[in-house]
Amino acid sequence: MRMKRLPKDFYEQPTLELARSLLGHYLVHQHPTGEIIAKIVETEAYLGAIDRAAHSFGGRRTNRTEVMFGLPGHVYTYQMHTHTLLNVVSGPVGTPEAVLIRAVEPIQGQALIDQHRPGLKPVDQTNGPGKLTKALGITMDLYGHSLQHEPLFIVEGEAVTDVEAGPRVGIPNTGEARDYPYRFFERTNPYVSKYR
Repeated sequence: MRMKRLPKDFYEQPTLELARSLLGHYLVHQHPTGEIIAKIVETEAYLGAIDRAAHSFGGRRTNRTEVMFGLPGHVYTYQMHTHTLLNVVSGPVGTPEAVLIRAVEPIQGQALIDQHRPGLKPVDQTNGPGKLTKALGITMDLYGHSLQHEPLFIVEGEAVTDVEAGPRVGIPNTGEARDYPYRFFERTNPYVSKYR
């Protein structure tokens, strides 16, 4: 596979455009015991200070959200129950926005994924934001990491033309923000989460 890393300016797109543009590109994690490559098939955009569903709504700046106020193209990880969730920081410096990676399709490293997520059908190992981080071995240690460097980065794939947009998932107490069509996914890909 040709491994051309996405350049810094790719992440400077407006957040909604970035969420759609990330589809079809490949997330690469150079895990200590092997390399895993997975195609991004589902994302969700969070528009920071103006988005009631965002952790940084109203400009909330905490230890957890601090990385979102920095340069785009860095990693924002956070814990949700027992899961680590992976986000790509977006928006200009000082505008705390991010794109959640919701689902991926494994391309390389299936044996390692099976070790991380044993006893599951492949399609059920990475079809959700907490599932994919466990499958790929992504932890909170990557908070603030630049996607220009190892061990976690995104490389060029192919543009996805069969894209559908819909409301985000798992944000019930956010008023009208829960209905914004800020989730993007490859319509026919079986690795997309069950929320269609």
